[in-house]
Amino acid sequence: MSFRDKLAGEIDDPVLAQALKHFKASVDAWSEAAYSRPRAVVRTARHSWRRAAGWALGCVLAAGSLAGGVYEHYHRQELARIKTMQAAAQEALQARQEAEQSAAASAVTKDQDLLATVDSDVSREVPAAMEPLAQLMDEDGAR
Repeated sequence: MSFRDKLAGEIDDPVLAQALKHFKASVDAWSEAAYSRPRAVVRTARHSWRRAAGWALGCVLAAGSLAGGVYEHYHRQELARIKTMQAAAQEALQARQEAEQSAAASAVTKDQDLLATVDSDVSREVPAAMEPLAQLMDEDGAR
């Protein structure tokens, strides 16, 4: 025996018992109708992953565009820095070449001066130490 049967057995009033039976029957009928009726599926819940995927792809696209712009700006700065360094290196190379050329030119003039001195020393008839004696010989004649 269930609790309902015990409760129905304790009710002495037949009108109240009949009213409770009708109430129970109507609740059971309403419940059966509620469970058997077709339900409408909410479409927003079904397609919510599409909305989330759309937002995610949009965010990825925006972040990618921003990152691409930042990389392009950085790349241009690096190219400008490299060009500046190349120009400075080229100027330094030209300055070094000019310095080497001027040093070589001064070395050539020093070499030419040295060769001229050697040539004058070699072309003398008498060494420098014996020149006074040679002058005496020329003045006296052929002694």
